[in-house]
Amino acid sequence: MKYAPPVLAPKPANNMTCGIDWAGRDHAISIVDARGSEIHRSAVEHNAVGLRVLLGLLARMGVSEVAIERPDGPLVEALLDAEVTVVVISPNQLKNLRSRYGSAGNKDDRFDAFVLADTLRTDRTRLRPLVPDTAATTALRTACRARKDLIKHRVALANQLREHLNRVFPGAVGLFSDLDSPISLAFLARFDCQDRADWLTPKRLSAWLASVGYTGGTDPAVLHAHLASAPHGITGEHSRAHAGVTAALVTSLKTLVAQIKVLYRQIGDQLDAHVDAHIFTSLPRSGTVRAAKLVAEIGDCRARFPTPESLACLAGVAPSTRQSGTMRSVGFRWACDKHLRDAVTDFAADSRAANPWAENLYRQARSRGHDHQHAVRILARAWLYVIWHCWQDHTAYNPDRHGALQAFLRSQPPTA
Repeated sequence: MKYAPPVLAPKPANNMTCGIDWAGRDHAISIVDARGSEIHRSAVEHNAVGLRVLLGLLARMGVSEVAIERPDGPLVEALLDAEVTVVVISPNQLKNLRSRYGSAGNKDDRFDAFVLADTLRTDRTRLRPLVPDTAATTALRTACRARKDLIKHRVALANQLREHLNRVFPGAVGLFSDLDSPISLAFLARFDCQDRADWLTPKRLSAWLASVGYTGGTDPAVLHAHLASAPHGITGEHSRAHAGVTAALVTSLKTLVAQIKVLYRQIGDQLDAHVDAHIFTSLPRSGTVRAAKLVAEIGDCRARFPTPESLACLAGVAPSTRQSGTMRSVGFRWACDKHLRDAVTDFAADSRAANPWAENLYRQARSRGHDHQHAVRILARAWLYVIWHCWQDHTAYNPDRHGALQAFLRSQPPTA
């Protein structure tokens, strides 16, 4: 089943449109009539009272369509709950639209609200009303993005801890595979300075590793040799002050690691309960987090992407073509949904290990001189055509029904 994209009515109700310039503390409001004349301008605070004032104003003036720059947040939720049609005009589009009304291109919240309202009046055939995803998809998207942010914080904090240890306790760096691994954090919690590490012998280190259930497989004598051969850290009276910094960083890192695990479990539970889970978990090497990110970023509103090309463009994996006269250039698509691009390219890059068709497409792109990232985007675009059909038809990915994969497998010589 294919879904037609939602469209706006030929004319707005009561021939009036509204533009709202979103801000952190207040929102600029502009209402224009059928002739493009501004008949109302005001601002409301970003709080419960301000939202009630805004909704009351729209109701009194008979405005049922609003243009805004972002697709989420309390303001958008309040408008949708009041059955107001919301149209999203991205900041990049708004920046270019300002030149319609003047050459200066200055940024002004009240003027931007007018530009949004007037664009909603004049460009109706090119605009689409916002169709929100279900609450389950929105919650999953929030969890996935929060986990991604926490991982960034974990990496930054681990780098900070590594830099600190390189100065005061170099032997702890590289002792275990990852500085933020459970065994490494447990070691630093117990031996937070060079003085305490100097107490260790191969036998004592072996006993401590056994007490914490170490399963890394590296001989304790090898680990102790690493500690002994590393540059000697700070000892004596000053080591206690540095040990306090180590303890603070280790405790913070432990908390981050634990919360990332909690979010991972929550994401798994939310994905299992999602109606589209079977589609994305069937993809090769999708796993839990990758499948959840694809569900969350693509969403569940089929009408939002009436064609696979529209999905590929928003994901930033379709090239951007510029042409003027005899000049034609094809380049990277900067204007896209960065979260969606991250989700599809992450999946595509790892799918090569489990799908020979994907690996062949990637190798062909590399053989044409493309770098790794460009080749992954080419592969991601091909995957999105497959994913789009599965998504539109509510069917899981089946390698046996993947025509391009089967054609590639038939073209390969039989193995002995």
